[in-house]
Amino acid sequence: MATILIAEDEKEMQEILVEHMERGGHSCITADDGREAVMLLNNHAVDLAVLDIMMPYLNGFAVCRLAREKYNLPILILTAKSDEDDKLKGYEYGADDYVTKPFSPRILLAKVNALLRRAGNSAGDALQAGNLLLYPASRQVIADGMEAELTHKEFEILLLFMQNKNQVFSREQILNRIWGYDYEGNTRTVDTHIKTLRQKLGAEGRHIVTLIRSGYKFEE
Repeated sequence: MATILIAEDEKEMQEILVEHMERGGHSCITADDGREAVMLLNNHAVDLAVLDIMMPYLNGFAVCRLAREKYNLPILILTAKSDEDDKLKGYEYGADDYVTKPFSPRILLAKVNALLRRAGNSAGDALQAGNLLLYPASRQVIADGMEAELTHKEFEILLLFMQNKNQVFSREQILNRIWGYDYEGNTRTVDTHIKTLRQKLGAEGRHIVTLIRSGYKFEE
């Protein structure tokens, strides 16, 4: 989990951003203007900043420049402007990436996670494949930007797969690893759990591949 500063003066947009960042497993602190954003940067351990350009008191460019002078954190600029000069100005002030409104919140979350991975901070604690993220410590799974509500056994199966990508597991091996050697049921329970797991992961369930007469494996 990373701590993300959302500096956005439009409350509705701010709430949308916070909602999607939290769905992605992150915590957020929010600023309504550039001055407050600088104060929060100075008083909190922030892993990444999302800065709107058009803010009262200090605009996003000014906050970006001040942040870059003191802190080594990823910065993503958010604006309604699509002018190339604005993008170049953002990069000159030290921004790492740029998103133009209107945008897909899921794309924004993907960009945030990519910046966090490159920065080598807490987002790197996650196991990842495509748009699927699994956080072992918090037992949280994010599939395509949405949190997947998994049962204990479903989570353990997915964790086993993601820790051993491309390794083939027979149904008996999965049963022994997840349910234990003294389990008295049969291997059909494995098929049932994996079917439900795939459904809960949506499009990201494609990573779990069935091998006829062999079992299952997890592919990137």
